[in-house]
Amino acid sequence: MFGNRANSCLEVLTFEVVDFPVSYHAFLGQPCYAKFMAIPNHTYLKLKMPGPNGIITMSSAFSHAFMCVREHFELTTMVINSSELPWLRESSTLAVPNCNKPTSSMAFRSLEETKAVGIDPTDPTKTVRIGTQLPAK
Repeated sequence: MFGNRANSCLEVLTFEVVDFPVSYHAFLGQPCYAKFMAIPNHTYLKLKMPGPNGIITMSSAFSHAFMCVREHFELTTMVINSSELPWLRESSTLAVPNCNKPTSSMAFRSLEETKAVGIDPTDPTKTVRIGTQLPAK
């Protein structure tokens, strides 16, 4: 039921109840919108539908919508973390990286193997160092 006593719209909807923690009280989708002939406007947080004595308008405040989205985000993060963290713990192996081993084929080069090249002809202090022993590739 939407509206007040003077102007209300009442329809019977069949829906499934899922035992899942969510921050919303109801999910109104296309079947509900079609049954009530409602038009949602997500930009203005309004839901309008025809009533016996004019248009019924349901609205909300942006602060309330933001609070619901934030609450839903925190709840979703908690649910995902609680279901994925045990799997991640089981599937990953603990390893300590060797900080002394080079991480790539282009290991650290000493300063003698580089030269300074100017990048701004008007300012000689702006330079970049490039390797002098670079491969031909």
